[in-house]
Amino acid sequence: MFKKTACTAAFAAALLSLVSLNAYAVEKKVMTEPSQIVSTKLVLEDKWDKVFPQSDKVIHKKVVFTNRYGITLAADLYIPKVHQGKMPAIAVSGPFGAVKEQSSGLYAQTMAERGFLTIAFDPSFTGESGGQPRYVASPDINTEDFSAAIDYLSTRNDVDPERIGIIGICGWGGMAVNAAAMDTRIKASVASTMYDMSRVNARGYFDQTDENGHYQLKQTLNAQRTADYKAGRYSLAGGLPDARPSEPQFFADYWDYYKTDRGYHKRSLNSNGGWNTTSSLSFINMPILSYASEIRSAVLLIHAKQLPSEEGKFLLTKHELFHPFPLRISSQ
Repeated sequence: MFKKTACTAAFAAALLSLVSLNAYAVEKKVMTEPSQIVSTKLVLEDKWDKVFPQSDKVIHKKVVFTNRYGITLAADLYIPKVHQGKMPAIAVSGPFGAVKEQSSGLYAQTMAERGFLTIAFDPSFTGESGGQPRYVASPDINTEDFSAAIDYLSTRNDVDPERIGIIGICGWGGMAVNAAAMDTRIKASVASTMYDMSRVNARGYFDQTDENGHYQLKQTLNAQRTADYKAGRYSLAGGLPDARPSEPQFFADYWDYYKTDRGYHKRSLNSNGGWNTTSSLSFINMPILSYASEIRSAVLLIHAKQLPSEEGKFLLTKHELFHPFPLRISSQ
């Protein structure tokens, strides 16, 4: 009995050792295999559903590409009908809470009429792009979205990879400048009526939020995190109100675009329920323009004469102090 038990124990030990070695081999094999870029199948609208008329000077197509976080993005591709050789290209996105069927698509189509191959894309978690949960914003992921667009454009046979630029509108203007600070493949950047979303979330419009207000905001947002987790869903901050506000003027201007036939779109966050309430948390704790002084490519900032934010003044001051990059500021 003793010998049988000893043999059985020895056999079991040997078998366990063999299984462990095989498990290690499998684990090692999995760990050493390269990470795959996998696109998620998206449901894309096949008819023209933009808030602007379609141009007869460009070819329009729907395309998809995947960012570094595995989120598949949807974009509208605009190609000039008349072109020769490899074209310069531009990726466009914004405003913050808008979709590609609104102003970014109009920018992209207009630039395609002028000879550029362009894409207007929906950022992660919004519009026709992938990503769960929906209606989330992230300074890191949304900066990456621009670089993912560069990945796509630079690998097209009809694009000159040495002539690729980006246009960021409103809140995505800050993302564009942030992307230009990180991605050396971007040769030129335009930020049109730029918002630094990390600054405006942390300090409020016109930098009116002090340190105590900043702390109270964090308390409110973290309490909302707890409530969301208990409820099993994320609350929405709300888009623009149904009734037109009389003031401030820039808020009324938003309403005149997003809540009227001029700019309303069913997938636009600004036109409807807005972002997840807790999206602000990542922005108020992570400044996106920390390395703007390291940009070595051309940057154009376009601003209105009356601004509801201080970002243009901030970047101009930064430029005058450090001369960080070829910067032009245009006041329209």
